[in-house]
Amino acid sequence: MTSLSPLSKSEAARYMGIKGEPDENIKAMLDRLEPLVREKLRPMYVYRETDISFSDDGVMLDDIGLLLPGNDIKTHLKGCCKAVLFAATVSAEADKLIRQASVTDMAESLALDCLCSAAIEQVCDTAEREIFPDSDRRYRTWRFSPGYGDMPITVQRAIINALNAQRRIGLTVTDSSLLVPSKSVTAVIGISEKPLEKAHHGCEICNMKDRCGFRKQGRACSENE
Repeated sequence: MTSLSPLSKSEAARYMGIKGEPDENIKAMLDRLEPLVREKLRPMYVYRETDISFSDDGVMLDDIGLLLPGNDIKTHLKGCCKAVLFAATVSAEADKLIRQASVTDMAESLALDCLCSAAIEQVCDTAEREIFPDSDRRYRTWRFSPGYGDMPITVQRAIINALNAQRRIGLTVTDSSLLVPSKSVTAVIGISEKPLEKAHHGCEICNMKDRCGFRKQGRACSENE
């Protein structure tokens, strides 16, 4: 289990759809709820490193025996010789907090939801720093998750099984391939022995681009986009 440092309230406000500086009421609500979120959530992650090989159908995680299908994952891992498969969650406490607040205060429920989203992003960033502490492992890709590009979201179940994530961190997947707890992530990160070409990513290859709330507002879900 890892721990949470103070959460980005500006990121949470952005997830809430707020452009620019939030007003004093939103600031006060986020200030009040952020410590509660850090107190209640139990962030965890698991990972596994594997050699990889390429085929016409996608990328094989050799040591796991799992094929990640699609052309976009092949482009993502181009130049890599290994990959790390990982899963992270902030526990079912996130869903519980959001659900309880929704009964009495929808604005507070939304704020909690967005703070929990900021929390799982922080956990993923922390996991990367801990998985890749050595300078000779600095050549790596960004996180690529099922449902991104042409890699089907149905791969979630195979990833959960490969990592034994249900037993190790309580992470499961529904029949519609959604993760439970909801504030969870699975992803693959490529590892190379030499510098990688900067790969294009973002809205143009995201399969949510036609129905994304951020995109409709002329923004991206990542501050780095």
